Amino acid sequence: MPKAPEIKPGHVIELDGNQYKISKVDVHSPSARGAATLYKMTMNELVSKRKREEAFKGDDFLTLADAATCSMQYLFSEGDMHTFMDVDDYAQHMLSTDDLGDQLAWLHDGMEGLTGLVVNDVLVAIELPQSLVKQIVETAPGIKGASASARTKPALLEGGITVQVPEYIEQGERIKVNTESRKFMSRA
Repeated sequence: MPKAPEIKPGHVIELDGNQYKISKVDVHSPSARGAATLYKMTMNELVSKRKREEAFKGDDFLTLADAATCSMQYLFSEGDMHTFMDVDDYAQHMLSTDDLGDQLAWLHDGMEGLTGLVVNDVLVAIELPQSLVKQIVETAPGIKGASASARTKPALLEGGITVQVPEYIEQGERIKVNTESRKFMSRA
C-alpha cells in the first residue's frame, strides 16, 4: 500500500468501499514546526462521477484499486457514445460524451496513443498524450519579422480548441500543443 506522497494524478484509489480516480494533488507544507505536510487530493468517483476532495497526511497509507491501463485507439462516435478499441486484444469499449468532458475536443477518428483506465473489465476513463499535433483552422495572418518571444494571438485548432500562438504562426500550419495546459509548444 502506497503512502499519500506516492499517489499521482491518474491513480485509482479505494475509499469507503468506492473507487476514485485522482485528478489533482496539491501539496501543502505548513510553516509551523512539527506540523505534517498535507496532500489535498481532488478525485472523481468512477461510477457516479461525483467529485470529492480529501486531505491526507504524508504518512497515511492509501489502497490502490484494482485498475489496469491499456493502450487505446479512438474509433468513432455514434450519437452520444464514443467507441475505443484496446490495441492489444481488439476489445471495444464505449464512453459517453459526459464521461469524456473536455477531452472530446482533442479526439479524432482513428486517433492512437491514448491510455485507457479499465476497472472490472469496463473502460472508465481515457488519458490523452502529454502533447498532440493539431492543424490551425483559423488565425490572424502571420506578421513578417515577428520574433519568437514577442506577442501572441489566438488560433482556432481542429476540434474547436483555441490556443495562444506566436504572431509568426500562420493559418494551415501544424503545431504541437500541450494537452493539459493548452499551450503552444512548437511547430510540428
